[in-house]
Amino acid sequence: MIPPLLALGYYTEFLTMCNERIIERVIGKVVTVVLLAAMPLSELRGAIPVAIWVYGFDPVTAYLLGVLGNLLPVPILLKLLEPMTALLRRAVLFDRLITWLFAWTRRRQSVLMARLGAMALVLLVAIPLPATGAWTGALVAHVFGIPFRYALPLIAVGVCLAGVLVTLATLGVIALF
Repeated sequence: MIPPLLALGYYTEFLTMCNERIIERVIGKVVTVVLLAAMPLSELRGAIPVAIWVYGFDPVTAYLLGVLGNLLPVPILLKLLEPMTALLRRAVLFDRLITWLFAWTRRRQSVLMARLGAMALVLLVAIPLPATGAWTGALVAHVFGIPFRYALPLIAVGVCLAGVLVTLATLGVIALF
């Protein structure tokens, strides 16, 4: 027979071990969802459905984790795209390619940007389709020279709207396709 105080010690140790495993599992799921949302291909379109369907998060938690993860790389991208472009432009081949690509993009999309203004960036980020999202929004803001202080809030609004759309689509409230 185990003395009661000793049994209490084992019980406490057992509970601590169980709590640590539960916390590790929950933290692992949270980190997975946030990292999935931060990736350029999956973004919110992948993170929110995984959070709800695979990990069983409630829709509000899935939305918040998805939006947080999707917004994490945006300030870094907005700050690093200019120096990275300048570095690549040192090579003649890359300079020609970047100059052509920026001019081609501005020529094709300048009417849309002039007509919609800031809303064009919000809509680009908010529409949950392939090749749209926060990463693309940061790239477009760089190509069109939108300053950081304007681009970051516009992209954040787009990410929040996209999060709502993806969450509602995941729950079957709306059909996106």
